[in-house]
Formats: sequence, C-alpha cells, structure tokens
Amino acid sequence: MPKLLLHFEGIAVAAAGLWAYHLLGASWILFAALILVPDLSMLGYLAGPVSGARLYNLGHTYLLPGLLWLCLSFLAPTIALPAALIWTIHIGIDRALGFGLKYESGFKDTHLNRV
Repeated sequence: MPKLLLHFEGIAVAAAGLWAYHLLGASWILFAALILVPDLSMLGYLAGPVSGARLYNLGHTYLLPGLLWLCLSFLAPTIALPAALIWTIHIGIDRALGFGLKYESGFKDTHLNRV
C-alpha cells in the first residue's frame, strides 16, 4: 500500500504542477525544452554507482526545485517559477512511473522498487 500511495502522490504532484504551469501561462516550448533536463543527473553514474546515486537523488528530490524558485525569484522571477514547476513535474512523473530515488548499490535499486 505505501508504494501505491507514492505512485499516486507522484501523479498528484505532476497534475498540480501542470495545472499551475498552465495557469501561469508559461511557454510550452520552454516546458518541452526543459522537462528532461533533470535526467542529466544520470551522468553521475559514469563515475560509479555511489556518485551516480548521489547526483541522481540530488536532481530528483523536491527540495532543489523549491530552492531554485526561492533563490531565483529575486534575480529572475519570470524564469524562476516556470523552471521550478517543470522540475517538480518531472519528479512527479518519475514517481508516478515508479522511478524512485536510487540506492548506492546500483541504478536499478530505488526506494519504490527494483527497476
């Protein structure tokens, strides 16, 4: 049951983020350009499973999009919220699909299941 709840939580986060992005009126071209950027964190696996898991997890936690919005909202407010929403939506979609945070034992070992 907890695993199922985490999947539904991902769906809820992604749906809420998409709705907020729509209401914001931000560019869907920007959305398409940035939606997969968090997956660049997988490149950490080129340095091994420990570095890979750490970098991947850093790019796939809700904390960093919140910090991005908080920090950039003073410097570049027109890009801060759309970028943070896109990142949050990406994480929500990943969770909904079962791609969880990684354990250092290997890329396929996640907090949701073995991929």
